[in-house]
Amino acid sequence: MKNVTVFDHPLIQHKTTIMRQKDTSNKEFRENVEEITMLMCYEALRDLPLQDIEIETPITKTTQKVVAGKPLAVVPILRAGLGMVNGLLALVPTAKVGHIGMYRDEETLMPHEYYCKLPPDIDKRLIVVVDPMLATGGSAIDAISQIKSYGGQHIKFLCLIAAPEGIKALTEAHPDVQIYCANVDEKLNENGYIVPGLGDAGDRIFGTK
Repeated sequence: MKNVTVFDHPLIQHKTTIMRQKDTSNKEFRENVEEITMLMCYEALRDLPLQDIEIETPITKTTQKVVAGKPLAVVPILRAGLGMVNGLLALVPTAKVGHIGMYRDEETLMPHEYYCKLPPDIDKRLIVVVDPMLATGGSAIDAISQIKSYGGQHIKFLCLIAAPEGIKALTEAHPDVQIYCANVDEKLNENGYIVPGLGDAGDRIFGTK
């Protein structure tokens, strides 16, 4: 799919393997989430526009390039998406951070929103929505729909692990959104979990299970 980028960088694959292991500590899991996000962000923001400015080095005056265009907003889908925020802010510390809270009904597997707080100028920003897992795609679809209802237009979606079902659902619902993922796994199981996956990312990031 033309709007889906899957990363094959050796460091991303190595760190993902560490995260998948059930005996990986919460601390090590969190660190790898941040590090993979940073590596993905480096590539996902490759198309940021540049502009020339004049500066003075210790040697001479010169014209050099800085990032131009739309400022950035990072919007994690709570709660697991919080684990990816610092990886993005490490590269773009001036980004604004919004939050969208979603939980999944364990019986219907449908997402339910319980919180939404976005920067007031969200319509003027390049928006990066983050969630470690793209399973059924329901939470991502609803979160992006909510952002669009507030005027957001330029949206990218970053995840660490995706199921083919989630990618298909998200691309059909929001064909204008570029999707970036570190790995595409085999499938969803009968409970809506990604196989082989890495378990519940929120629980593993925050140590709640």
